[in-house]
Amino acid sequence: MTAWPVVLTQGEVTLRPFGYADGDAWRTARQRSASWLTPWDATVPPGAEGRPSSFRSLVRTLKRSARKGAAFPFVIEVDGVFAGQVTVSNIVRGSAQFASIGYWIDKAYAGRGIMPRAVAMAIDHCFTAGRLHRIEIAIRPENSNSLRVVEKLDLGEVGYAPRYLHIDGAWRDHRIYAVTVEECPGGLLARLGADPG
Repeated sequence: MTAWPVVLTQGEVTLRPFGYADGDAWRTARQRSASWLTPWDATVPPGAEGRPSSFRSLVRTLKRSARKGAAFPFVIEVDGVFAGQVTVSNIVRGSAQFASIGYWIDKAYAGRGIMPRAVAMAIDHCFTAGRLHRIEIAIRPENSNSLRVVEKLDLGEVGYAPRYLHIDGAWRDHRIYAVTVEECPGGLLARLGADPG
């Protein structure tokens, strides 16, 4: 299996690359869930380079990063319907073989176990076809929904990072969770209790 581009499916959940045709579904999901997502959304600090100004430029940026081998930006689909995003980013090769994962889900799909499964699928892919060794997830201490994802996956907390990321307009503290390939030899889907077939 190639590391990218790739389509991963487990039950009703599919992870696939972003495309320009996802624009309407992406905007609908973001608008419907705006008040729920905004407190956890990354923002650009004053003086830094701005974020993509349109969905097309976002997709262009994601595709460019994926072509360079620096990211695996996945759409999450549930039964063929756009439901969110999970992005493997900051891929570092060499002696590190490391990456970070960030994610969000449409509020309409929350609480159904979709996000833990999607994150497990992405991490399993990173450890197999992606040949990465370690994955980190940074979460604001107040984000109970995101904390439940790492709890369900039984990921270990490895640190606390004061003022780690610019979120919702300010530098915010984060709890850092990580997993290495040695910690889940059977894969995270198996740990989650999901049939990887």
